[in-house]
Amino acid sequence: MTRTVTVDPEHPDPDVIGEAAEVIRRGGLVAFPTETVYGLGANALDADAVRRIFEAKGRPSTDPLIVHIAHVGQLAQVASHVPPAARKLALAFWAGPLTLIVPKKPVIPDVVTAGLPSVAVRVPAHRVARALMEAAGVPVAAPSANRFSRPSPTRAAHVIDDLGGRIDLVLDGGPTPIGVESTIVDCTVTPPVLRRPGGITREQLLAHVPDLVVEQGLGEADAAQPAPGQLLRHYAPRARVTLYEGLPEAVVARVSRDARQLAGQGSRVGILAPEEEVMALAPAIAALASSGRVMARAFGPRSNPDQAARLLFDTMRALDAEGPDVMLAIGVGPEAIGAAIHDRLRRAAEGRVIRV
Repeated sequence: MTRTVTVDPEHPDPDVIGEAAEVIRRGGLVAFPTETVYGLGANALDADAVRRIFEAKGRPSTDPLIVHIAHVGQLAQVASHVPPAARKLALAFWAGPLTLIVPKKPVIPDVVTAGLPSVAVRVPAHRVARALMEAAGVPVAAPSANRFSRPSPTRAAHVIDDLGGRIDLVLDGGPTPIGVESTIVDCTVTPPVLRRPGGITREQLLAHVPDLVVEQGLGEADAAQPAPGQLLRHYAPRARVTLYEGLPEAVVARVSRDARQLAGQGSRVGILAPEEEVMALAPAIAALASSGRVMARAFGPRSNPDQAARLLFDTMRALDAEGPDVMLAIGVGPEAIGAAIHDRLRRAAEGRVIRV
């Protein structure tokens, strides 16, 4: 049975944190809030505990995990050496939503890294997560606390929906403030490679590593991935997703047409879009919406991509719960954190993208 304990995100109770840390030390699984999404933590030095993460999530062993540490001084505990780019980025952005891939020490079991000689590491900024890392006294391996390939959890309720009965403890610290996962930079190669966009933007990184290369994989689960979050299908609801790209006016027209056509063919259609696009679509789909054949949900304004990122997965899960057969998705543009939103929607769509 999974227990849920409420914890103040600003002033976490030391007794609650101590209990969670003891679960980690004895090989258990604890879900906890970070500034990005909820993580599912286990002792990164305990191979059996880490295997429980893969079993609980149904995650393929080829998808490596991120190891969380309490502060930058602990990087030497997990890294055999720290490349100059990693040191520079860690000093600039830790604690925060940035994961760095560095050469690993043998103390990190191969199950954590999909057998690769490198390890993904980050220092979370969320006070509950930091307190848990400090109290546990060990590095904590923690992917997102959801069933594999499902939308990431930004609330404790999402964790329970996916993993209730499969894990030991959930620390409920309320909704996560960023809402999409950490940015991942691979520092084992020269020049460094941005493997996954996230809470730290490409523009922020370039100020410190001007030669940064962007290379987002679309891998398959039968091969070891160079970083977490590289698989083609990821972050996906039950409904079949299609992502639309292009100028907003053209995208609205195409989504309106496709929604009417799909509904006419008998499908229940969900539309996941920024507020501006949902408002623009409203007149065209009003009759279908009133009949329940089309449902449109806004995940935040295009004009405020940080808010849109924060609400993306929560809105996707809520829309999916209404039972659409298909989901037509629109992003907020490629700038800043919009790149992370686009990446998550593209993977939720398994690469099904319509450009108009």
